[in-house]
Amino acid sequence: MKREELIRKWLDNELEPKELELFKALDDYEDLLRISNSMQSFKPDAFDTDVELNRLKKSLELKNQQKNWLKPLIAIAAAVVILFGIYQSLSLQETQVSTLASQKQEVKLPDNSNVFLNALSTVSFNEKEWDTQREVQLQGEAFFKVEKGSTFNVKTATGLVTVVGTQFTVKERDDLFEVVCYEGIVRVDHQGQSLVLKKGERYLNIHGALTFNTQTTELNPSWIDNISSFKSMPYSFVLAEFERQYDIKFVENDIDSQQLFTGSFPHDDMDFALKSITLPLNLKYIRNNRMITLKGEQKK
Repeated sequence: MKREELIRKWLDNELEPKELELFKALDDYEDLLRISNSMQSFKPDAFDTDVELNRLKKSLELKNQQKNWLKPLIAIAAAVVILFGIYQSLSLQETQVSTLASQKQEVKLPDNSNVFLNALSTVSFNEKEWDTQREVQLQGEAFFKVEKGSTFNVKTATGLVTVVGTQFTVKERDDLFEVVCYEGIVRVDHQGQSLVLKKGERYLNIHGALTFNTQTTELNPSWIDNISSFKSMPYSFVLAEFERQYDIKFVENDIDSQQLFTGSFPHDDMDFALKSITLPLNLKYIRNNRMITLKGEQKK
């Protein structure tokens, strides 16, 4: 029996048991039931089987057309969403390089500028936007050799360093912020102040106290050559740098961590390095694996 005849007899409640089984086997049986149920809420004055059959056929045809039309549209929409997500991910994706304790690393930027990271430091930048904005984010300490070109920014949590083409270091550790200019001109914006550094000048801020007129004759930071140097620096910063370079931990007994220290220590000989930072202050130490206990002179 043809599909249309089954539907007509179903509408007229004339289906025999075998015909009812054939009707239930139709592909759109569930759709027919839903349409029939929705039509039961209406009470027309008169019911014409042929008219209703044609109306039902048109409804089913329209529904199938909608399905066929929606499928490619949904596929296109899904593809657009996926492509947009990939574009957003690529456009926002940043390159990030980090160093571990006792590790240093050179990073080549898209314009061939160089960044030399000291231990436990992180630099990040967006290569996709580099042509329009030369900018890096820094945590820790790094030495920069910047190629000439558009403005080059180094952003830290508390300060901004701006240059065009020069060599300089930026250091931000705890309550210390330092910028040293080795070549060219550097502008520093930090804690509401803006100033310009020329070759050999250093900006140093420790615990909020500013020291600007410090001079240096070095051509690059000493840690590039595996030596940490200090001039009138609180001893706590010396110990912190030692921990980063040797991946150890200090325990202090009767130590004045705010006393000033001038000197240096190498990064490739721990025993000699320990003597370099303890003997000038008459300190003793006990080494136990990765833990070093410092002892000061007993007070009488």
